[in-house]
Amino acid sequence: MALLITDECINCDVCEPECPNNAISEGEEIYVIDPALCTECIGHYDEPQCQQVCPVDCIPLDPQHVESSEQLQDKYTRITAIPA
Repeated sequence: MALLITDECINCDVCEPECPNNAISEGEEIYVIDPALCTECIGHYDEPQCQQVCPVDCIPLDPQHVESSEQLQDKYTRITAIPA
């Protein structure tokens, strides 16, 4: 699954620089995660880094974007591929 930032977000700015896939960006009111880029840090780290640094614990799994570990690994491979 991709992750999701809920409306409990306090815009503390700590999650965005931790994302190795640049999936986190400023939204209109709170930070948002692009599910097309979120791999839950698979391929980079053992745990999602945004969840690790979030002081208000507002980054759960996104039930709208269910993906297996294999699908997340495939997404990581596509995102990090060097164009030919």
